[in-house]
Amino acid sequence: MSEFCLQPDVYRTGASVNLLTLLENVWIHDRNFGEGTNYLVSGFGNYNGGVRFFSSFKRHVDSGGRVVAFFGASTSQRLTSRQLVARLLECGCEVYLINRKQIFHTKCYGTTNSGNRLIVTSGNFTSNGISHNVESALYLDYELTSHLNFQWSHLEQSILKQNWEIYRPTLADPDDPAWKVVYDEHQERFKIEESQAMTMVLKLVHADTVRINASPGSAAGKGSQYFWLSKDAIDFFPPLTITNERGYKMTNSCLINLHYANSELDIVDENSRVTFEAGNNVDFRLGTPKYRYTGLAQEGDLAVISRISENDYDIRTIEQNTEEYDLLSPYATTHIGHRGKRIGFLSNDRLETLLRIHLPTRTQFSRLPRA
Repeated sequence: MSEFCLQPDVYRTGASVNLLTLLENVWIHDRNFGEGTNYLVSGFGNYNGGVRFFSSFKRHVDSGGRVVAFFGASTSQRLTSRQLVARLLECGCEVYLINRKQIFHTKCYGTTNSGNRLIVTSGNFTSNGISHNVESALYLDYELTSHLNFQWSHLEQSILKQNWEIYRPTLADPDDPAWKVVYDEHQERFKIEESQAMTMVLKLVHADTVRINASPGSAAGKGSQYFWLSKDAIDFFPPLTITNERGYKMTNSCLINLHYANSELDIVDENSRVTFEAGNNVDFRLGTPKYRYTGLAQEGDLAVISRISENDYDIRTIEQNTEEYDLLSPYATTHIGHRGKRIGFLSNDRLETLLRIHLPTRTQFSRLPRA
């Protein structure tokens, strides 16, 4: 059934709250792998925009299907990343880069599985574009596209016939000019955009805190200490380019610098791991090993995680029945599962105002004590 949504969960006519949900339905849930072609057409693209779909794309191609992607590209603008293109190629996708000095600005997605299904949207294939930016998306099912006489194969052929600079990169030739029109997400970028200077508010559940309150050496303390997040965090972390692939149950990870702001700790862990399980639980987990055995968080408390720069984060726990808890708990608006876990976001500026604190600047962060 066709539907419309204005994200992030501002208005919708169906079940989909954002572009990410629509793409999951079209490319993962409501389809037969190996049948038809998946299409991506976007002016911008980054690695975390695709992290939910890489394993599904690979499974689709390995089963006999195609995945065709068109992205805007430029030698001077950060349009599409090298990491995204390389990962799509590793999954067997066909990737075309259109060097049009930002003129290639269209965004539409879909598949020819069960007819031509089309999503027309303002959202780019980036972590922000598919989740938390204010974007609209209109999904047209195969009945409507048939009525419009829309066919993905005709659109593909029409794009390729244009007198544009169209590059088709390959992994076999790293010196191909195609690799000159994409940017490197791993270049040092300490300063982040204002829209990325956000704080995550997370209500903790038993699975998050059991190892925090365990006794050293006890059975309850075994296993990795981490906080479960959700796929809503897809635009909150750096590129998740560390992969661990077992069949189609792929995990994608990155390492961040995590400052434990509780006065009892006040240290930076420079190897804190963020992991996204795209083919299993479809959620994020944040490694917080310095909390193990400390007793610094109970079930129902809040974890407050602030992004300071590209790879630098500040974390603190907030106890229940405190003024700070009452101020921040309403921001955790999205329910995860059925055990009381909630997640939400607010700006760093708002957090500082509410808690009457000053988050460390990037320069100050670099001077904090290391674990």
